[in-house]
Amino acid sequence: MKEFLNLLRTEFKRIFSNSVLCAIFFGAPVLYGILFGYVYQQATVLNLPIVIVDQDNSPLTDRIIDAFEDNEGLLVIDRRYNPGNILEEMPVAQYAAVVTFPSGFEADVLQKRYPEVRVDLNMANILNANTASKNIQQVLMTLNAGIEIEGLKKQGLPPAAAKASFESFKVNFNKLYNSTGNYLNFMLPGLLGAIMQQVIFLAMALVFARDFEDGYFRELVKTGKSSVYLIALKATPFVLFLPVMWFIVSRLFVFFNVQADIFNLPMLVLVLLLSLASIGVGMLFSVAIPNQLKATELLMVISTPAFVLSGFTWPSLAIPVFINGIAQSIPVTSFLSAFRKVAYYGGNIADILPEIKLLLIITAITFTAMALILQIKINKTRRRLTAKKRFPSFHKPEKIRERNRFILKLLFYF
Repeated sequence: MKEFLNLLRTEFKRIFSNSVLCAIFFGAPVLYGILFGYVYQQATVLNLPIVIVDQDNSPLTDRIIDAFEDNEGLLVIDRRYNPGNILEEMPVAQYAAVVTFPSGFEADVLQKRYPEVRVDLNMANILNANTASKNIQQVLMTLNAGIEIEGLKKQGLPPAAAKASFESFKVNFNKLYNSTGNYLNFMLPGLLGAIMQQVIFLAMALVFARDFEDGYFRELVKTGKSSVYLIALKATPFVLFLPVMWFIVSRLFVFFNVQADIFNLPMLVLVLLLSLASIGVGMLFSVAIPNQLKATELLMVISTPAFVLSGFTWPSLAIPVFINGIAQSIPVTSFLSAFRKVAYYGGNIADILPEIKLLLIITAITFTAMALILQIKINKTRRRLTAKKRFPSFHKPEKIRERNRFILKLLFYF
C-alpha cells in the first residue's frame, strides 16, 4: 500500500504537469457547459424575419399583417407590394419565410372564392422553418376562423350558433414533458453528457500512451507484475476527480434553470456507469495504441459523431439498423436514452435496466481487453529488462547498431 501511494503521488504530479490534459479534463466541461448554456438560454426561437408581399393592399391584409406583427415568434422586416427578386434576396437577407397575398384577396374572401395565401419557407435551417411555419399557420388559421364566423353572423346566425357551425369539433393539445418547448431544456443535457464522455475519452487516452512514449512504463513495470494493479493506479486519480467535475456540471443545470430531475439515485447510477465505461474505452485505446496523438485522434473519430448517433436529437428508429448497432457500443448512447427516462419521465432503476446492462457490458469488455493487452506488454517489457540485466553490453546502443550491421552483412552475403 505504501508503494501504491508513492506511485499515486507520482501519477498526480504527472497529470498536473500535463497542461493539455488539465485543460481538457478540468476546463472543457465548464467552458463548453457555460458556452452552450448561454447559446440556448433564450430557450425558444423569437423574431424570425419574414417578408410580406401585399399585392392586394386592402383593409383585410392590413389586419392580417397587424396580427403577424403581434406574434412574438415573427418579425415583419419588410412589407412590399410586388415580390421583386425575392428568391435572390432570401439567401443574403436570411428571410425565414415570405408570405404573399394575391391581388383581389379581400374581394375573393368576401365572395367565398377561397383565395390562396402563398407561404415560401426557407428550409435551409429546418428549426427556423418549422418555427416560422407554426407561427404563420397560427396567425392565418386564427384569422381565417374569425372571418368565417363574422360571415356567418352577417347571414343572421347568432354568435354562438355561428361559432358552433364553424367548429364541427374541438382539438385540445396537452403538452407533456417540456410543455413550453424550451430548447435549453432539450439540448443542454444531451450536449453536457456528450462533452463529459469526450473529456474522459481524451484524458484517459494519454495515461498509458504517455508512459510508453517517455519510458516511464518501464519504471512502473518494475513495481508490479499485474496489469490490474497498474490499471487501478492509473484510474484512481480520475475516479477521485470525476465526482467533482460531475458536481460542477450538475450546478450548470441549476444555474441555467434547466427543468430536469437529475438529483436522484437512478441518475447517480447512470453517471457512475457512463464514467466507468468511458474510462474503459479511453484506457483501452491508450494501452492498445502507444502513441498519444494517434490514440486521441482515433477517440475523436468515435466521440465526434456520438451525439448525432445517440438518438437524442434524431430518433434512433430512423437510423439504419447497422449504424444504430454501432451507436449502441458508444457509452453516451445508452446514457442519454436512460437520462431522458429518468430526468423527464420520472423513471426508476427498473425503467433503465436495458441501458444499465449495455453500459455494464461495455465496461466489462473494455476493462477485460485492456487488462489482457496490458499484461502482454508488461510481460514483454519485464523480459527485456531481465535480458538487459543479464547481458548489459548486448543492449547498449552502440552494440545494437553493431549487431544490426552484422546481420545486414550476413543477409547481403547470402
